Amino acid sequence: MKGFVKVLFKVIVVILVVALPLGTLLFFMSKDTKDPVVNYETTNLYITETGKAYVSAHRSGGGQFPENTLMAFENCINSEDFNTDIFEFDLHITKDGELILLHDGTLDRTTDSEETFGVSKAKPSDYTYDEIRKLNFGENFTDNNGNKPYSGLRGKDIPENLKAVKLETVLDYLRENGDFRYIIEIKDGGELGEKSADKLYAILKEKQMLEKAIIGTFHVNVSKYMDKNYPDMLRSCSLTEGLAFYFCAFFGIDRDADAFNFKALQIPAKAFVLNCSTTRIVNYAHKYDIAVQYWTINKEEEIKRLNEIGADAIITDYPARAYAVINTDSGEWV
Repeated sequence: MKGFVKVLFKVIVVILVVALPLGTLLFFMSKDTKDPVVNYETTNLYITETGKAYVSAHRSGGGQFPENTLMAFENCINSEDFNTDIFEFDLHITKDGELILLHDGTLDRTTDSEETFGVSKAKPSDYTYDEIRKLNFGENFTDNNGNKPYSGLRGKDIPENLKAVKLETVLDYLRENGDFRYIIEIKDGGELGEKSADKLYAILKEKQMLEKAIIGTFHVNVSKYMDKNYPDMLRSCSLTEGLAFYFCAFFGIDRDADAFNFKALQIPAKAFVLNCSTTRIVNYAHKYDIAVQYWTINKEEEIKRLNEIGADAIITDYPARAYAVINTDSGEWV
């Protein structure tokens, strides 16, 4: 019995000394702050100076049309109801070294790859671009009514704008139709990720578009590789950089002007118990000339709130909805 009491006492001490203060700190970190929005002078093209967040089409507007397809881009470009400021999309490298638009590490979810290739979990790096072009990238898209309008299309029936698309094709199409900015994520890690960075840099440099794109990745080796080899390629923060930034912002820690080696925070509104969507975060970022871009924001009330706290971009599956909320007096999507 005495042994049990001693253990219980130690547990109580731990709670009081460690867990309770930590829990209190995390509680306050989860709360909203009411700091006023501060306007700083900026040289960052991704920081909005209009008082309205940029509309960024996530996976090229994957809630409205099949994600990461030319069809989705065409929807954004040709619409008379909304405008898109920033296009967000993902890249994987193929077996023959081409960069194609694709989010997942396999082709299963968005295409008919299992039927066509006869295997599950087909990786784009195991197939050539021409082989992947045989697939229907609208196979599993479901619209708001629960329908799959492009399912079952095979061979010659697959329209060109629902086939795998190269990075160069997308950039050329968009440049012909407007002056846009880009959020591009390198999805591969390791050596494939570094090869992707090489190819991406070469394409952006050739097209004189380095300043038009913010590059993101969840792979530390790719971030380090870009910093070492392509310091003029703009990138967003890594996961660890984002976490460190959050604590600096929360405690208001003064840093050197060049303390942060990234031009954008691409973050969720909330991460675990941390509230990332506060004016304190936005003001601190703008103080260091860093843009704040929130993903993936699809609810009207959240779009409106983030716009009001000074967010620079709303990355959303539904750019039509975000545009309407941001650009109407009522802040509502009809």
